[in-house]
Amino acid sequence: MKKLLSLLFVAILVFPLAACGGNKEKADTTKEDKKEISVEEMSFDELKEAAKGSTVTFYGWGGDEVLNEWLDNTFAPIMKEKYDITMERVPMDIDQVLSQLSGEIQGGEEDGSIDMIWINGENFRSAKENNMLFGPFTEKLPNFNDYVDATNEDVTLDFAYPIEGYEAPYGKAQFVMMADTDKTPELPASAEEFKAFAEKYPGKVTYPALPDFTGSAFVRNIIYELCGYEQFLTMEADKEVIREAVAPAMEYLRNLNPYLWNEGKTFPDSSTTLDNMFADGEVLLYMTYGAYDAAVKIADGAYPETVQSFQFDKGTIGNTNFMAIAGNSGNKAGAMVAINEMLSPEIQASRYDSMKVLPVLDNTKLSDEQKAAFDAVDLGKGTIPQDELLAKRLPEMPAELVPIIEEIWAEEVVGK
Repeated sequence: MKKLLSLLFVAILVFPLAACGGNKEKADTTKEDKKEISVEEMSFDELKEAAKGSTVTFYGWGGDEVLNEWLDNTFAPIMKEKYDITMERVPMDIDQVLSQLSGEIQGGEEDGSIDMIWINGENFRSAKENNMLFGPFTEKLPNFNDYVDATNEDVTLDFAYPIEGYEAPYGKAQFVMMADTDKTPELPASAEEFKAFAEKYPGKVTYPALPDFTGSAFVRNIIYELCGYEQFLTMEADKEVIREAVAPAMEYLRNLNPYLWNEGKTFPDSSTTLDNMFADGEVLLYMTYGAYDAAVKIADGAYPETVQSFQFDKGTIGNTNFMAIAGNSGNKAGAMVAINEMLSPEIQASRYDSMKVLPVLDNTKLSDEQKAAFDAVDLGKGTIPQDELLAKRLPEMPAELVPIIEEIWAEEVVGK
C-alpha cells in the first residue's frame, strides 16, 4: 500500500511538469531525447518525425514584401500540411540576427530562439569562424543530394569562402541595371558608356552609399570592368595591396561624381531609397541584385512597361544567397526539414514563378516533367533572357576584401 501511494505521489508531481512543458513547440528539446539520439545521428525520416508539431523560426531581411507574402502564404502552409511544422518568419537585418545569436550563445542558451537564417558573404564567414552555426548538414538533405550540383562553385563557395556543408543554397542573384527606354533609349554596355550616360543626364544617375549591398556590388562591378576580376579571387586582405589594385576604379568613380545626383556629395542611403527615386522619375537608372525585378515591378504597376534591364558586355557579378542553421537552434531537425523542402523542384519552381528568383537546382538532375515546370514560367517584361544573363555571370570576390573596398571607397570617393 505504501508503495502504491508513493507511485501515486510521484505521478502527481510529474504530470504538472509534463503539462507545463508541453507547449514548447521545438523538436529535440528534452535532454533525455538528446542523449538517446542526436540530430547528427538521425536519418531524414527520423528528422521529420522529430520535427512534427514543432515551430521553426526563419530569421532574415524582411524588406521584400513579395517574398514575405510567398513565405507566409505559400511556403508556410505547405510545411504545415506536409510535415505538421509551423513556420515563423522573423524579419530582422542580418547584423541584428548575428548580434542576437552571439548573445544567446555567449549566455549559454542551448535552445536558442533562432533556427534558420538567411545569410551569405562576410556574415556567413564571420558566423562560421566564430562557431555560431550548426553543421555540416547538407549531406543529410535528400533534395540537396538529388537536385543540387554539390561541386558547383555557386554551392561550394560563398564569396570565395568554403561552405563545407554549413549552408544550403536559397536562390541565385545577379547584378543588373535598368532604365525606362521611353525616357532614355541608351542602355550603357560598359563603364565608359555609363559615364557618358551620366554626363548626358547630369544629376539623374546615382548609386546607393556603401556599405549598402547593391551599392557595394555596383562598385565591385566597376572594379571588375576596369581592373579585371581574376586578380581579386586570390588576393590577400591587405588594404594597401587592394588600394593599389582598385586605383583605376576609384579614379573613375571620383571623376563620375560631378555628374551624379547631388554631384556625388551624398548618395542614397539604401537600394530601397534608390528604387523609390527611380519609380518617381528622380533618377533615370536603377540597379539591383534581383535579375528579374523589372518584371515583378512592371507586373505590380510600380514601373511602366518600357523599363528594360541591361548589363555590361563584360558581365556582372552573380552570387548565391543561402540558408544556415543557428548553432544553438532548439529545432535543428525542423530547420533541416524546412531547408530540404525549400530545395524541392516544386518549391524552387514556385519561387521562380512568383518572385522570378533564379533557381539553385541543377537542370540536368531534373525529370522532364520538372524541367517543364520551370520552362513554363513567364519571366515577364523588361528582363534579360536567362541564357544571356548567366553567360555573363562573374564570380564574387572573397568576402574579406569587400569591407576593405568599402572603406577605400569612403576614403577616396565620397565627396571628392
